[in-house]
Amino acid sequence: MTKVSSPQASSARHDQTFPVFRPFEIDRLRPFGTVVRFRDGERVLRAGEKSPGLFVILEGCATIAVKNIFGHVTPIAEYGPGGFIGETGNLSGRTALVDGYAEGDTVALLLEPDRLRSLLIADAEIGERIMRALILRRVNLIEGATVGPTIVGSENDAGVIRLQGFFRRNGHPFVIIDPVKDADAAELFARAGTSLASLPLVVLADGSILQNPNVEQVAASLGMSSEPSRNHYDVAVVGAGPAGLSTAVYAASEGLTVAVCDARSFGGQAGASARIENYFGFPTGISGFALTARAYSQAQKFGAEMMIPTGIESLDCTKPGGYFVLNTREGHVVRARSVVIASGAYYRRPDIDGLKDLEGRGIWYWASPIEARLCKDQDVYVVGGGNSAGQAVIYLSSHARSVQMLVRGEGLAASMSSYLINRIQSAPNVTVHYHTEIDAFQSDGSGLTGLSLVDRRTGKKSHAETRNLFLFIGADPATEWLSGCGVSLDRANFVSTGGSVLPPASNELETSVPGVFAIGDVRSGSTKRVGAAIGEGAQVVAALHRFLSLTPLPAA
Repeated sequence: MTKVSSPQASSARHDQTFPVFRPFEIDRLRPFGTVVRFRDGERVLRAGEKSPGLFVILEGCATIAVKNIFGHVTPIAEYGPGGFIGETGNLSGRTALVDGYAEGDTVALLLEPDRLRSLLIADAEIGERIMRALILRRVNLIEGATVGPTIVGSENDAGVIRLQGFFRRNGHPFVIIDPVKDADAAELFARAGTSLASLPLVVLADGSILQNPNVEQVAASLGMSSEPSRNHYDVAVVGAGPAGLSTAVYAASEGLTVAVCDARSFGGQAGASARIENYFGFPTGISGFALTARAYSQAQKFGAEMMIPTGIESLDCTKPGGYFVLNTREGHVVRARSVVIASGAYYRRPDIDGLKDLEGRGIWYWASPIEARLCKDQDVYVVGGGNSAGQAVIYLSSHARSVQMLVRGEGLAASMSSYLINRIQSAPNVTVHYHTEIDAFQSDGSGLTGLSLVDRRTGKKSHAETRNLFLFIGADPATEWLSGCGVSLDRANFVSTGGSVLPPASNELETSVPGVFAIGDVRSGSTKRVGAAIGEGAQVVAALHRFLSLTPLPAA
């Protein structure tokens, strides 16, 4: 029997999170696994080390425990015959988040990541139960905030906020402790012999300490950054927003080998949306993170290789050796027979002095629970008139004292969905200021303190005090990495496709370089909606099959 330390969980959710397979079901698992044996007290998993795969207990028992940075060990689950040890990281062989050890002599069936993925596809009924359990367990680990790397620093510190954002957007559990409020954290800080300038610290499972690291250093230390596992792929997808994830799911499910690269996280801009209410099939709405996290797991289920975070520096379209070559910021090379550009767009940054210094210190480009917590009982400002701005306004209005929305134009109807407009108009603490833009920022040296506003019709200026400003003002395409590769761009640097390139491409999603396709927000003329991006991600797979079928395989 499986026992867990969450008595509040409903019986149904508990059974879904911790299913127990019966003997005849275990027989269906055996062809995909290898029998392994553990002596009493022997390690099954070690936090911070690469997990060998998913363990199904055949005989005996195994306990899963969490050890915090102060050495305190807390058992969180116990698995007996028929139970299995694992969570979503097992799909890709990521490092373990917890410790596991045998209680008595124990026999288990080990399903390595590639064999686990084969099982999920081959046996739909068992595969569904395992996938649901893996996802629910990862959600529990994130919500529990007791597992993963520990951030030491103030929750309001810009560095801490940056690291929290990285972990949250990548769906990676973490712990945060404040040395000012926590005596144990203060003692750790003192023992580390570091200065305040070193904060925040990130303490890893093996006890090593990173001092004020950037996200690339954190990713490398956690084994999140990865080298290509293959010499080449059928398709390389650059960008893991809705369009790129859609391509990964459909291409991998149809037997193509797929590599997906993204410099930040999965989800793109959509992943930061607090609630998407007009997406097909979700009548009560769904958060952008929940939607794209499901697609991320789904793509891995079908075997897509997710190289996140991995930034692409350049694309070589001369096809040395017969393959397109993508050069990564980490110094690796990804070779592919075809390329899908799904790198999306960035929110535009206004040309105002001091902007860069205030990013992460009161100026934000997304509205997640991290930023919303900082806005509690404050007057906040949101700039923009599109759906992203509208979703942020609605979300922030439930946390902030007031939300002041700044719009350059005379209305919202031309750029925002009507359901969002109606909700904004109904919110008692939201005020929309039309014909208004920001002229200057004020700062006290540690963060944003106010704004200088100007009425575009009269030129009249006014002052607004605020600690938090959210910018959602148009988009600049993420196409700088395409420089010199021959892919045509339009005047705004979005990727041209189909009939807009010379000579016209054979497919409406193909660029000026045969075998290179563009989808989603980065494509010139595309509809900037989540549903449209997902549709193009599915549509491009047919074009990929056609191109690959007509293109001879390079000589070995």
